[in-house]
Amino acid sequence: MNGPAGQRLGLAPIPDGSVNLRMLRRTLAVELAYRPGGLLAAKIHLKHVSVITTEGYANRPGGSQSRFLAEVGKEEEKRNLAIVTEEWKNARAGIKPSGPGARDLLDFFQSVDGQLDDALRTAPNVITNDQQVRGMLMKRAKTLHLGTANYCWFADPAKALCLKLAGTPTADRPLIGMCDSARCPQATHHPRHRPVWEKTVEQNKVFIRMLGRGQKAERTCLEAELARAERVIADIDAASRGPTVAAGMED
Repeated sequence: MNGPAGQRLGLAPIPDGSVNLRMLRRTLAVELAYRPGGLLAAKIHLKHVSVITTEGYANRPGGSQSRFLAEVGKEEEKRNLAIVTEEWKNARAGIKPSGPGARDLLDFFQSVDGQLDDALRTAPNVITNDQQVRGMLMKRAKTLHLGTANYCWFADPAKALCLKLAGTPTADRPLIGMCDSARCPQATHHPRHRPVWEKTVEQNKVFIRMLGRGQKAERTCLEAELARAERVIADIDAASRGPTVAAGMED
């Protein structure tokens, strides 16, 4: 394994010194756990107090681990629905999203309002309840992924800029770490994201002041980042002005 053949196969070299079984605990756990009755055998051999520890140690999905992941998924679904509901109410109050995906999100909210209006005209004596509204918003909530400085509405993988940049256009989840929310057509910015962009502006200004005269390439790059962040902030402010503020400005 330590020779050329092992290196060619990508095998990890055996370290110098004595070899003992403790070095192979994880490998042994994985090998045991995937055999019939192996999870219990691995728990006993590794002297774990709980089988949950063994499941995580062996990286074996199932049992308590799968139940935990299911609970996490439910909580994320509830959180996303609450966010979409809040943004729908904000849009109705005149506090609108900004960013490349804002128009699409507003169109969706308008379609929800249209369905509510149709229901009211069809059955004027029936009061629309929150459950009906949540049902209409759930479809969009399922596409929501939270970024540090934006919301990603991953409705169409073919439109996701991050997947295009990564060369994985058929992936079923966005690559949030590669998100360029100022350009992606499925990204939106909201007032709650403003502090993040403000921090970006402050940091870029500090970095620009620290540059020497000869660092022209770095200055150009940072100035472009600064201009983008300032533009995002301006768009957030313009879109989030409620009807009262807007009316006051017109006067």
